[in-house]
Amino acid sequence: MPLNPLSPLARLINGPVHPGRIVWIGLRPRRKAAMVLVESAELDADDGLVGDHYASRGGARQVTLIQAESLRTIASHLGRSDVLAGDLRRNIVTEGINLMALKDRRFCIGDAVLQTTGECHPCSRMEEVLGAGGYNAVRGFGGITARVVKGGAIRIGDEIEALPAIGSLI
Repeated sequence: MPLNPLSPLARLINGPVHPGRIVWIGLRPRRKAAMVLVESAELDADDGLVGDHYASRGGARQVTLIQAESLRTIASHLGRSDVLAGDLRRNIVTEGINLMALKDRRFCIGDAVLQTTGECHPCSRMEEVLGAGGYNAVRGFGGITARVVKGGAIRIGDEIEALPAIGSLI
């Protein structure tokens, strides 16, 4: 049941979101292949992240994002000093923005506009990559999935900014 847009909770959810920035971009050329780190990438509304093996599949999972803050949390859950961005195979690592606050919202990065489509849940490979307990360490901290609404170039350092929520009175 959708929230009444005039309710106090809806006003909070649809309120301002502090912007963040991109600190890492990675492409997955093939399933299980090593991530390719890039300084910039192209997002296409039809194909998603150009050069990623999910490109041209369409759908809700064109781009995956995770917070750098979540990587530190996952590492702490494993008793490690760090977890590498490529270990979780997300495309974009952000800093300074709460990605969960983008639920049901559009946001811009560089020249592109994306729409959050859901949470990015861990897969069973987390046990293989991170060791025993890896799956549970990532639960709730795996980031989000998004589809590309308007294509464009993105670069490390680009700001990530929430667009006003649809139906928002703010």
